[in-house]
Amino acid sequence: MSILIDASTTFIVQGITGREAVNLTRECLDYGTGAKIVGGVTPGRLGRDVHGVPVFDTVAQAVEHHGAPIDGSVVTVPPAFTKDAVFEAIENGIKLVVIVTERIPRRDVAQMVELATLRGARIIGPNCLGIIVPDVIKMGGIGGPAKNAAQAYTPGPIGVISRSGGMTTEMSSTLSAAGLGQSTAVSIGGDAIIGSTYAELMPLFEADEQTRGIVIYTEPGGRMEAELSRWVTENSSRLPIVAFMAGRFMDEMPGMSFGHAGTIVEGKEDTAGEKIERLAQAGIRVAERIEDIPTMISEQIESRAGA
Repeated sequence: MSILIDASTTFIVQGITGREAVNLTRECLDYGTGAKIVGGVTPGRLGRDVHGVPVFDTVAQAVEHHGAPIDGSVVTVPPAFTKDAVFEAIENGIKLVVIVTERIPRRDVAQMVELATLRGARIIGPNCLGIIVPDVIKMGGIGGPAKNAAQAYTPGPIGVISRSGGMTTEMSSTLSAAGLGQSTAVSIGGDAIIGSTYAELMPLFEADEQTRGIVIYTEPGGRMEAELSRWVTENSSRLPIVAFMAGRFMDEMPGMSFGHAGTIVEGKEDTAGEKIERLAQAGIRVAERIEDIPTMISEQIESRAGA
């Protein structure tokens, strides 16, 4: 099993004729999802194709051509047009929208998330690399070219959630090298406002029989860790969680930001130290080094199995 996507998932690529989107489409096709990318959308490019994927002017045309509802969309259009693209996808019945685009105005992101909530859709991102179910399907640029993704990601019992696209692959590769494959890995994006947080994805992993543990990559800034800790405690989660906290040095540099837009520390509760303490109170262990993660999650899985 997996969460969000599986072998039957169909999706389109919005902005498919852009340079990065052309490469992303090739990577997804090579990973084995060729029959599932049912179209691409770039206004004014109707009738063209990208690696054999037909291009349409609108999402409505893509849906009509497919002859059935389309499950998802990967949005790669420029920031100024992202909100319109996401609105178009959601209003045409698409329930899963992966937004690769970065530097989208916060107001636009808030409006996209609000519409998704109203329509029963889910947004992953923005500023993310997408989702991968190892050896089955990848939706987005996660893992890079298919051969690289196949090396880093292997099937197994660990769910991975990360604010950093690159660290999603780094942690998964470390797990794979230790013989611990992944059920689903999700790059949720590093912006201050995103469509799906750790806590919002936890119920999906909780319901997935394949998943036996969770690994997350997190940073100072924002309140997602507090939300996760509260969810784990209130729902008595069956899943052990190991976190890796980057940017601990920021506690000595108040007001500073590094990396992602969401890493601005606005108060004491946003600091790495406070987050680590809060996670620990919820039974979530925090690794000092990435290479410690496989042993830590294995120990917790074994401990719960023997309880």
